[in-house]
Amino acid sequence: MTRIDVVGIGEAMVLMQAPTGEVLAGAHSYDVHVAGAELNACAAVAALGGTAVYLTRLGDDPFASQVRTAASGLRVDIDAEIDPDRPTGVFFKDLTVTDERRVFYYRSGSAASALSDSDADRALDLHPRSVLVSGLTAALGDSPARMLRRVAERTAQTDSWLVVDANLRPALGNLDVSVRTVRELLPSTRILVLGRDEGEMIFERGDVAGIMRAALDEGAAEVVVKDGAEGCHWMDEGGVPRHLPSSATDVVDTVGAGDAFTGGYLWGRLEGFDARRSAVLGSWLAAAIVATPGDSAGLPGPEDAARFVTALRTA
Repeated sequence: MTRIDVVGIGEAMVLMQAPTGEVLAGAHSYDVHVAGAELNACAAVAALGGTAVYLTRLGDDPFASQVRTAASGLRVDIDAEIDPDRPTGVFFKDLTVTDERRVFYYRSGSAASALSDSDADRALDLHPRSVLVSGLTAALGDSPARMLRRVAERTAQTDSWLVVDANLRPALGNLDVSVRTVRELLPSTRILVLGRDEGEMIFERGDVAGIMRAALDEGAAEVVVKDGAEGCHWMDEGGVPRHLPSSATDVVDTVGAGDAFTGGYLWGRLEGFDARRSAVLGSWLAAAIVATPGDSAGLPGPEDAARFVTALRTA
């Protein structure tokens, strides 16, 4: 049986944003989307032809139906427990063309805040090639943080890759918990993806080489650093950082670009691409995302993705 390429574990939410050209403070209507860091990355894997499952918890409410419908449209399978007592999370955002996030969360006490060890076991029992988690899940509460540690424990006993995207969100609170949890996962981590600013928060280092070295010293097998408009930094076989400029030209909304990069980079590595080609693939997806509003609306169709991947294989 063909194995699932990635199982993402986290929280999917309904996203409401002001129409293009407006801001939340003055908006009289909202554009409605569905988003979540790991779901966005899974959608990127699926856009490239990979198989992806998103494992989460949802409320017994209409928003859960929206999440399922959106995931299906992104060709991502949903594995969700329904919680009758807790709601599906929602969040609001202003469009931004900079790296500054204008996001407002309403997810305290959400269904996903009850993610637990049983969810980690459900994910690993699928025997995926990789499991994707992020530090923002730890900020949801003690139970999700323990769940992440259980994922690391289980992946260490299998051949599934543990992929960690730091995804630190100071606006969620519990930043110290997220930082501590990410560091606890590193000894089991096959790929660590993090922003340069997140490297400063986790390792207290602002230089890319220092961030990578600190992550490797704490157990991560591979590190890639996202650097916003500057592009990214991948690691060659000798552990030396290499810079890849951003390929973005049109920038409408930057939120979601980092998740698409993570999905593209991960799929490239699973397919046997080296780190440079994987970074090129992630950068291409990120550029497509920032050119449109919404976290995943800009992902390429199957034909465009196939053409790019074919060209990249021979580059």
